[in-house]
Amino acid sequence: MPSAAAAVLAAGLTVPSQAAPASSASSSAASAALAAAAASPDPCAVSALSRTADAQALKSPENSEIQEPRAETAADSPSSASAPASGFGALAWTGPGGKADPADAQMARGADLCPKVRALDAALPKQGVVKLLKDANRTMRAGTQCTGDPFGSGDDGAPLSPVERYCFDGDDAVSREWIPQAVTGVSDAQDDETWGTAPDTKRPILIGSYDDWNPGRDHEYPATDPNVNKKVAYSECTEGENVPDSCNEKGVRVSFLDPATNRYRHVLLVWPYVNNPGNVSFDGVKSSDAKEQTGIHVGGMVWYGNYLYVADTRAGVRVFDMRYIMDLDPDSDPSTNDKTPDGLTSNVQDKRQIGRQNNVWYSYGYRYVMPQVATWGFKKAPAYPAGAVYCASTGAPKMSYVSLDRSAEPDELVMGEYCKPDGTHPSTGRVWGLQLDSESAQPKFDSGTGLTKVSTWSNYLPMASGGAQGVARRNGAFYVNQSHGHSNGTIHRAKVNASGVLAATGGGVQTAVGPEDLYVEHRETIGGEPLVWSVSEHRENYTYASCAASDPSPCGRVLYAHRLSSIDLQP
Repeated sequence: MPSAAAAVLAAGLTVPSQAAPASSASSSAASAALAAAAASPDPCAVSALSRTADAQALKSPENSEIQEPRAETAADSPSSASAPASGFGALAWTGPGGKADPADAQMARGADLCPKVRALDAALPKQGVVKLLKDANRTMRAGTQCTGDPFGSGDDGAPLSPVERYCFDGDDAVSREWIPQAVTGVSDAQDDETWGTAPDTKRPILIGSYDDWNPGRDHEYPATDPNVNKKVAYSECTEGENVPDSCNEKGVRVSFLDPATNRYRHVLLVWPYVNNPGNVSFDGVKSSDAKEQTGIHVGGMVWYGNYLYVADTRAGVRVFDMRYIMDLDPDSDPSTNDKTPDGLTSNVQDKRQIGRQNNVWYSYGYRYVMPQVATWGFKKAPAYPAGAVYCASTGAPKMSYVSLDRSAEPDELVMGEYCKPDGTHPSTGRVWGLQLDSESAQPKFDSGTGLTKVSTWSNYLPMASGGAQGVARRNGAFYVNQSHGHSNGTIHRAKVNASGVLAATGGGVQTAVGPEDLYVEHRETIGGEPLVWSVSEHRENYTYASCAASDPSPCGRVLYAHRLSSIDLQP
């Protein structure tokens, strides 16, 4: 279990502008924590050695714009798309709930991004989480003010009612561009479930969304499509002064919510690189798996210590750091360009550009950006073609979602796959664990192989139809969010039995339409029953008949929570 050392480590021995987690530990415990933190400093902190190394690293910009992690693509040939993936057979597939090979999920560190992160740190001002929340510019509607209802009367009886429900601000609630997927919060980040130093302590919840609307690239809808009225033609996405900002692939943004005020703010995740003139810059987070680098799905994320771990479906995990939240509008006046520490200026009015362009910093109009600081990539190649909705039973799994189990010893990331089985590819999706070091808030690595230490268990999910959007585990009990298109989703419960099989422990529990990632707010230090949070993805203004308010399972985009005990009590 994490100690007070992790709390002080999360402060990162940072500059005063950054948020340091609160600690209620005794002075002796705090001293021990400080010592541990000093032994595990920020990996990207500036040192005499780093200054020398950075000068050389920043001279080699070749291909640094190609993002990591990078999936192997040997299985992406036309023949592999139609043939069974290598390794399929009785020894690979053990049936729903059966054992899987945890070694398939081992990951290796990617390229050292710290030189670029340090260069950005020197060029741009920073802010911490607490200041970001104080500058929140959007409001969630909570309780009776939240009129979005993705639960309805239910397709098969009444769904379980949430005890918390938040509706997004107007345009976020109906945006076809930004689709919410991932949820995490301070209960993951800190064992004491608070962030900041008294009296400015916060208990944030974070929601990750991906950019799904890029009309100039891959969303030219035919006239028969019900969304044709939202179409933007290719001709509108050519170079010019009037190009809509929706034509840009912005990647991933994270919404930081302060439940005490219902206010939230978006932060754009970015990839640091060196551009052709040899200057550090950044781009939106995109997949390296496709020729045009389309965005990643951000199916799950975990905030742990200072780090934000983001799932990259085909390749592994991207790592971000709360100590590096860059502020491109520190005077809070977007109408004026601000001077930056490197002597340039920043512009948050132009929503069509990003990174350093002609000696001006852009961010697609976002005030805050957070650069990627590290990468973990799967060691094995995937045995399924890019874009496949089915999964293989061997080779690198899909990194579809991720959650944190603080009840495990040591703390574990619980990761898994979204799969739609078919007659040739029966996998229901593998789920596995990754051991964490609570002192460094990073994975444990094997000193011999340099690979991450996966846990000794791995299983296929027990639902024969697949469709898992998120998995959480607490005290040995698994909770699986399963989607069913535009019908009510299902929460499944399961435990590993004496035979090592992940077996169902009750019937499915109806929940929201379009349920996604899961986050357990354990509440052990603040009191109250544990909550299981999720987010529903479908906007309520969908033109599909099954999304109508009159349907038993209407659509709506909300952040919501169930009591863990209420789920457990269902038959």
